[in-house]
Amino acid sequence: MNWEMVAWVAIAGSLLVIIASFFFSAKADAVSAGGTPLADGESASTMHTLLEIAWPLLFIVSLGMLTFKEVMGFAAVLLTATTITGAIWLVDHLLLRKRRQSGTREPVLVEMAKSFFPVILIVFLLRSFLYEPFKIPSGSMVPTLLVGDFILVNKFTYGVRLPVINKKIADVNLPQRGDVMVFRYPEDMNKDFIKRVVGIPGDTIAYKNKRLWVNGQAVTTTATGTYTDTESGAVRFFETYTEQLGDRAHAMMVDPQYPSLDLARVKQFPNRSNCTYNDEGMTCKVPAGNYLMMGDSRDNSEDGRYWGFVPEENIVGKAVLVWMNFSHLGRVGTSIK
Repeated sequence: MNWEMVAWVAIAGSLLVIIASFFFSAKADAVSAGGTPLADGESASTMHTLLEIAWPLLFIVSLGMLTFKEVMGFAAVLLTATTITGAIWLVDHLLLRKRRQSGTREPVLVEMAKSFFPVILIVFLLRSFLYEPFKIPSGSMVPTLLVGDFILVNKFTYGVRLPVINKKIADVNLPQRGDVMVFRYPEDMNKDFIKRVVGIPGDTIAYKNKRLWVNGQAVTTTATGTYTDTESGAVRFFETYTEQLGDRAHAMMVDPQYPSLDLARVKQFPNRSNCTYNDEGMTCKVPAGNYLMMGDSRDNSEDGRYWGFVPEENIVGKAVLVWMNFSHLGRVGTSIK
């Protein structure tokens, strides 16, 4: 089914009902002014019922399309929804309500705003300052995170930030090596990526011959077996390891059939001069205020090896929990390490 077409039809239908309601109201006023009985209550009630469907449908679908068409990020859409419903409620409370005759029914638009505003405001505040849900769309973090995992991201671990503009207003903690972090993709700020922090400011990180090195020391890895991936439709076999990054151990895997690095995919990026590349892999000096990110599925991840560093202002939060996976219910409640 073409859901975008369904959305456009819903918007068009809602607008037709809303426009028709103005003609209905004008006709009723004209009939009343001429001394003729008003339109019967059944017609008025039917129009009111249609408006109770049309206004919320127009509001919800329009905001959904802004997100789907990437006109706005979801945080900006929530802020817009909160502002619109709050403004309608406030104007009615301060001005319009006093002008309505006693016993007159509230306009449907006002009813909708009063119902939606507190709910949207609570969701906006929780999502902006406490926890935000994400869905894992790709296999770059397998075996730690699977495709279809719904995760919670702690928004205050790395500091309190203003929503939408993502400006930090209070420090809390800094990202550490081994953290699984959500961030805004440097090449497209409307996209959120999730990877593991392998380098913090000042680190020299090398990835050569499938091994990670931090400041000249090889990261300890222990073989744990194999993993068969069928998510892409083809069967791929990976070797799995436990990697000890600082005081944190986590799972990672590599495909022995792939090179450590595909040099053809390496892009030009800010501070590119901090990195050197060759057939064995890469070495990068992480600049101040930046982080180097890599996926746990090293040969199935488009990460900092290819597009560079993540500036501190791009940080969204720390991934902490898998709260749902409809294909793997046993993963519900799994903490992210």
